[in-house]
Amino acid sequence: MTSDNPTVLLSGFADEAAPNKTLVEQFVAFAALGLKYFSIRFIDVGGGVKNAMELTDGEIETIRQQQREYGLSVATLGSPIGKVKLLDIEDGTRNRFIPFETYLAEDVQRACSLAQAFDTKLIRGFSYYHPKGEDPTEYMSQATDQIGKIVEFCKRQGLIYGLEIEANLVGQNGVILAEIHKQINDPSLVLIFDAANFLCQGFSPDETFAEYEAMKSGIGWFHVKDYVAPGGTQRTRHVDAESLTDFVSVDHGSGVHERIFEDYRDSFPRLAQRMVRLGAPGVFLDLEPHVKGGGQFGGFSGPDGMGVALRALCGVLDVAEIDYRLRDLNDVREAAKQTA
Repeated sequence: MTSDNPTVLLSGFADEAAPNKTLVEQFVAFAALGLKYFSIRFIDVGGGVKNAMELTDGEIETIRQQQREYGLSVATLGSPIGKVKLLDIEDGTRNRFIPFETYLAEDVQRACSLAQAFDTKLIRGFSYYHPKGEDPTEYMSQATDQIGKIVEFCKRQGLIYGLEIEANLVGQNGVILAEIHKQINDPSLVLIFDAANFLCQGFSPDETFAEYEAMKSGIGWFHVKDYVAPGGTQRTRHVDAESLTDFVSVDHGSGVHERIFEDYRDSFPRLAQRMVRLGAPGVFLDLEPHVKGGGQFGGFSGPDGMGVALRALCGVLDVAEIDYRLRDLNDVREAAKQTA
């Protein structure tokens, strides 16, 4: 039976499902959950846990071989690009400053090389740390200039830079991200919406939906996690990311995902066409649930938490009449033939 419903691709940060971040833990969990795509961030290929940016050529090849064994493909490179200081000043944080030309030639080039090695067009990135406690809009011009150069660098290599909303960065809300997107005006720059990254700053569900509307025209893919503040919503200028513990699956959250996916339902086909023209396989909903805790550079859900988060997302999509696909018996049999 055919369906007139729009279709999305399901993925997730595989390291969230693995207690020890090992390659086997990550791939076993995702294969068992029925996912065919994963975003790569932290992984232990046998020499200890490291960020994907630090992988050796041999480790990359091992991951690629094991991907084939488990029938997995990389959705996005979950890089930390843009999570560095915009200015070389002391502001009480441990964030690094790297001169921009050095950063472009070394870190950004490394991210591009990794994306190509893992056969993905999508690099997740960020919008720079402005000085703690100051108004981010005062630093938009410099941030936009540097992000634009990163986008151009990625574009020359046939890649897409996804700019994620996150607290404490210049692009900490939808209005700012939308303006950065507008000023750069390049199809190789897309925005990544993440509801929890608004909610943990004290945005209400209604305010989060409004921020989504501001970003809507620039969205390229979605990160999926939810957050319920134990004391209610209270806006804060700086978020202590390491202390956040109240992330939840979307069926126990704010209700904003239901509203967003219902609103975006008719836009998914157009976005999918745009992303396919850019070289991506479609529109990803990338699970990053953090249901057992989150922090500045990652989070953890465990295999059980990732399963709960996935089932919750599928339930929301079912209600919104948005199609997705998990592995079925034919996939299992086909994989068995290829590995026999």
